[in-house]
Amino acid sequence: MTAPDGSASTAAGRGAGTGADGGAGTGPDRGAGLAGVDGGTGPAGVDGGAGPAGGDGGDATVVAVEQDHLDRLYGRLDELRGEAQGRLSGALRQTGNTPSERAERESVVRDANDQVAMLGAVEQGLCFGRLDFTADEPPRYVGRIGIFDEANGYEPLLVDWRAPAARPFYLATAAAPEGVRRRRHLDTRGRRIVDVTDEVLDLDDAAHAGHEGLTGEATLLAALSRSRTGRMRDIVDTIQAEQDRVIRAPLAGMLVVQGGPGTGKTAVALHRAAYLLYTYREQLTRQGVLLVGPHRTFLRYIEHVLPALAETGVLARTVGELYPGIATAVEETPEAGLVKGATSMVEVLRTAVADRQRVPDEPVEVRIDDSHQGFGFQHDTVVLEPETVAAARERARRTTRPHNLAREVFVAEIVDALGWQVAERLGDDPYADQALGGNDAPGEGALLLNESDVAEIRRELATDSRLAAALDELWPTLTPQQLLTDLYASDDRLAAAAPALPEERRALLRRDPGAPWTVADVPLLDEAAELLGVDDRARREREERARRRRIEYAEGVLEVAAGSMSQEFEDEETEVLEVTDALTAEQLAERQVEADRRTAAERAAVDRQWTFGHVIVDEAQELSPMAWRALMRRCPTRSLTVVGDVAQTADESGTRTWADTFAPYVDGRLRTAELATSYRTPAEILAVAARLLAHIDPTLTPPRAVRDTGDEPWFRCVPGDLIATEVADTVRTEVAAVGDGRVGVIVPAGRAGAVAAAVRAVAPDAASGDDADLERGVAVLTARQAKGLEFDTVLVVAPDEIVAESRRGYSDLYVALTRTTNRLGVIHSGQLPPGLES
Repeated sequence: MTAPDGSASTAAGRGAGTGADGGAGTGPDRGAGLAGVDGGTGPAGVDGGAGPAGGDGGDATVVAVEQDHLDRLYGRLDELRGEAQGRLSGALRQTGNTPSERAERESVVRDANDQVAMLGAVEQGLCFGRLDFTADEPPRYVGRIGIFDEANGYEPLLVDWRAPAARPFYLATAAAPEGVRRRRHLDTRGRRIVDVTDEVLDLDDAAHAGHEGLTGEATLLAALSRSRTGRMRDIVDTIQAEQDRVIRAPLAGMLVVQGGPGTGKTAVALHRAAYLLYTYREQLTRQGVLLVGPHRTFLRYIEHVLPALAETGVLARTVGELYPGIATAVEETPEAGLVKGATSMVEVLRTAVADRQRVPDEPVEVRIDDSHQGFGFQHDTVVLEPETVAAARERARRTTRPHNLAREVFVAEIVDALGWQVAERLGDDPYADQALGGNDAPGEGALLLNESDVAEIRRELATDSRLAAALDELWPTLTPQQLLTDLYASDDRLAAAAPALPEERRALLRRDPGAPWTVADVPLLDEAAELLGVDDRARREREERARRRRIEYAEGVLEVAAGSMSQEFEDEETEVLEVTDALTAEQLAERQVEADRRTAAERAAVDRQWTFGHVIVDEAQELSPMAWRALMRRCPTRSLTVVGDVAQTADESGTRTWADTFAPYVDGRLRTAELATSYRTPAEILAVAARLLAHIDPTLTPPRAVRDTGDEPWFRCVPGDLIATEVADTVRTEVAAVGDGRVGVIVPAGRAGAVAAAVRAVAPDAASGDDADLERGVAVLTARQAKGLEFDTVLVVAPDEIVAESRRGYSDLYVALTRTTNRLGVIHSGQLPPGLES
């Protein structure tokens, strides 16, 4: 249903509701009307009294007016939540006696659960803004969800921030006000308004002229100056114009968003996910949205944002979790990762699969099971001739089916050839006729078998376990895990599969069976799955047998029903419509199949071949070409949002330029956008980072900062063996300085253990490693573990060692320097990389 403001209203529970006040004008419970934009008297209430003063009145009066409206919104939110909880409780009390009743119950429970969770998630900051217009129209309140007055033509009480009607809140300026005279920001704590900030966009009112560069500058700077909490905050009330244009870009096609540190790339990506799910709900609810992040700590850091934006149906994964059944955070060495990430591995895997389709050098004799005596086999062996196997292999390969599916053709060809081999042998056997019940005496001539006899021989051979074992040696059924395990474990297999790869690079692929899978292995497993395919004949046969059983049962039910009706009306001459006239056994059987009530995200999580309606990739510059191949298979429509910064590329096989990375997939049809303003990172930090950026790539332009803090970054030199102690002492000081905020210590991997141990001596609950809990006060991380995260204070330890640890070490250091929102310290032993030297 579409509300008058153009926003999507979902009366089933996504924020649609009734408000007795109507939000503007007069209503039965309204009392005093809201203030007019000119500071005069607001609309009269039902008792004819004057409304309170407008924005030029006293602050207490303004806050009281807005608090009144906020109270009504929360009242309606409570009603909606109560209704959803009632539906949930009622559904849970139902038992469901039939499959259809159980399916309906599960559906109601799921929907009600989602609504309860969503309505609870939007509790904080439900309403954050108001628009007053130059035209004669009521104020428009903007918030996290839409709430409507159902009894009054769906008049909007609160406009969802994603609705077209809310867009002026983010785009209107004094130069282009879009009919807006005043934009009001409501700062709330819980259900109370604590502050109101107005921006007057009427250029004729010079006394109230606002800032031209930023939307809601005071609100934005206040949000940026707050302490970190270990959880990412949404920016729904401070979205800037350049961010809004990216968030609301069309669904179709690939959009690449380049942005430097602090530009809000991640926040924009998440708000874009919420916007797309709102705008294209039917399509994306059915197909799902995939969000790919750099590591699991990052996904935990952002996991609260989408629920707070009223969305819960996005599947979030790292690259190491893209293959169902495998979840790994184990990293390769840079050299091995470079080999595994290159698209040359496609040909290596293709050759490795072909190498498992063997032709024997010599004839292979296979002893047939003794149980196969139906044709009087006097010779209990069959012979697999190399020529026969080669012909069968060629026939199977010509089908172009994946390996496991083409095996069916290979086996059929072999069995066919062996069937004739056995038939010819039986035809030449003087005792075969008697064994088969013939009349010829021994030695009186050969028996000629007909086609049905040969077909029976083939059926017997097809079920022979020893022959099946021999064929498994020549053309085995393989899983991706088995293929890669066998390939990595054998120098001979590696040499056969990768003859063009130098021996020292092949050695990087060598791995003993049982070693853990790495992140770089996951795209290779996905590629192998494409090459192998899944032989699901056994599953399909089970499903078909179950279907036939249901039909047989349904036929019996209909026969009983028809018989009962015949007896009931047997004395009547009129024709009676029987149940079988309206319902077939097949239709009745289908009604007994339980529907799959899982969400798209739940189904996609276990289905490697699932294709998504949209894919969002954060820190996208880190993905290898092989990882992109895996992702493109999951989004054949190429509807992707890709956010990243090529200056921060740390992975050896990561992105150098976006155009080169995506040329194989979009053929030049690439939409790009740039976020050029850094909101999070202060000017003092960006000045240091800019010097390093010039060393990384002089053609790159650093983002411009919107704020400074007055805290200049500091550099401290200590002896190398005292670095861990110095870090611990500094952490103690910084923890006291940031109060409830967060301190990040970013270290070279070689010092991570020692520094973490020293830090825990002064901050016992300090987090560290791949699975760090960012809700603790201090975290000790490598630069790659810190990607996408932010802290109030960052201490960068031994920057020269961070640079030395990889060929993209300068990018790692650039990431480390720009994780702070306020204070930066660098502790080193006297060696500073170029760009950081004073």
